[in-house]
Amino acid sequence: MPAVIDLVGFDADDTLWHSETWFQAAHVEFERILGGYLDLADADLHERLLATERANIRLFGYGAKGMTLSMIETAIALTAERISAADLHRIVALGKAILQHPVELLPGVRVAVEAVAATHRVVLITKGDLFHQERKVAESGLADLFQRIEIVSEKDERSYARLLAEFGTAPAGFAMVGNSQKSDIAPVLALGGWGIHVPYPLIWALEQAEIDPAHPRFASVARLDAVPAVLADWS
Repeated sequence: MPAVIDLVGFDADDTLWHSETWFQAAHVEFERILGGYLDLADADLHERLLATERANIRLFGYGAKGMTLSMIETAIALTAERISAADLHRIVALGKAILQHPVELLPGVRVAVEAVAATHRVVLITKGDLFHQERKVAESGLADLFQRIEIVSEKDERSYARLLAEFGTAPAGFAMVGNSQKSDIAPVLALGGWGIHVPYPLIWALEQAEIDPAHPRFASVARLDAVPAVLADWS
């Protein structure tokens, strides 16, 4: 199915640089803290935290700050308000550590984005805490490769449609590259665009989704440096 793709979007977290690794490490430390108050085998801690995060997304949005507030809320509820101020401070420190963690690019990222930028307009599309995402983009050294940096509260059909309208691009002329099939790929396919999935070893439970690998406008590659070849094949 030949296509004239003129605009390519790249996700940021876990597509260009590591992110979920640090969130998962914070979850492990959170369990250690709560282990001083609960029998973790019976507490359903993971499920309770996930349910709290899901309920709070509309209030706090995505990112380390929302995760930290959800951890605090979960800890207070599960310990029946017995958790100490010192341990609440430890939970706050977990969130701060993520916000301050240095940006670590995934292998071959700059070369891959440069190759796509040589033949297409490219835009970075990410969601999460505004300050944190802006800092990571600045520290990544990749900002100069993108015609635009778009930080949105949610990556859904509405957000992508607005962006495409502003670029004057029809969905059929847009391809999105990212690690989340739910946020990066599914909404774009629903609009009529193209999606290239680049899996990351870890994925947050609320980002899990499965797209039919036989979808004619979908491809999955192991590394970002395979993206230029997929775009060339589609064209």
